Amino acid sequence: MKLLLVGMGPGNGISIAKRFGREGFEILMVARNGEKLNTYVAELAGMGIKAFAYPADIADSESFTQILENIISEHADIDILHYNASSYNPATPSQISLPVFLSDLNINVVGALLAAKAVFQQMKDRGHGTLFFTGGGTALKAPAILASLGVGKAAMRNLVFSIAQEGAPLGIHAATVTITGMVKAGTRFDPDLIADEFWRLYQLPKDKWETEVVM
Repeated sequence: MKLLLVGMGPGNGISIAKRFGREGFEILMVARNGEKLNTYVAELAGMGIKAFAYPADIADSESFTQILENIISEHADIDILHYNASSYNPATPSQISLPVFLSDLNINVVGALLAAKAVFQQMKDRGHGTLFFTGGGTALKAPAILASLGVGKAAMRNLVFSIAQEGAPLGIHAATVTITGMVKAGTRFDPDLIADEFWRLYQLPKDKWETEVVM
C-alpha cells in the first residue's frame, strides 16, 4: 500500500505519514526542500516506516508535473494521494502582487489538480482509490489579510467536490478536511487529530463516503 503525500512538512505532513505508515503504508513524499525530506525519511525509517523523497517546486507547474510523472512511472500502485501543500503570504487584495498571487494559486489549487490528474487514471483502471486534500477555514470565511490563501483554499474546496462527483462512480473517494483554526499540538487542531480524521475517512465504506469534514 502506498500513500503519495504532496506537501510534506513538520505539522500535518509528518503526522499523516506516521498515522498511515503505522497501518502499513509506504510514504512517497514531495516537498521543495530535499534535505528536510531526507530527515523525514530517516525519522520514519526509525519507526519501521518505508518512505521515499521527491524534491519538487510545486509552484512550477511544468517541473512538478514531470516529478509526478516520474513518481507514477516508479509506483503504479498508489492507493492514496494526499495533497497537503499550501502557500501562506499574508496580504490584502489591494496589497498583494500579481506574481505572489499567481504563485500562491499554483500551490494552493493548481498543484492539487495536477496531483489528482496524475494518479486518477491508475485509480480508475483499478476501480478504487482515495484522493485527500487538506483544506482551511479561509475557504469559508477569508480575512482580508489572507486574500490569496482564501481564494486558493476556496477554489481547492470547490475542486474536491467536483472530483468527488466524477470519482465516486469509478470507486474513487475524494475528500477534504477543512481546518478552521491554527494547526498546533495539544489543541483541537492537533496534527495527530487531523491525521486520525483522515484515517477515519479512509476506512469509510463506499455507501458512507463523506466529501468534507469541517474541524
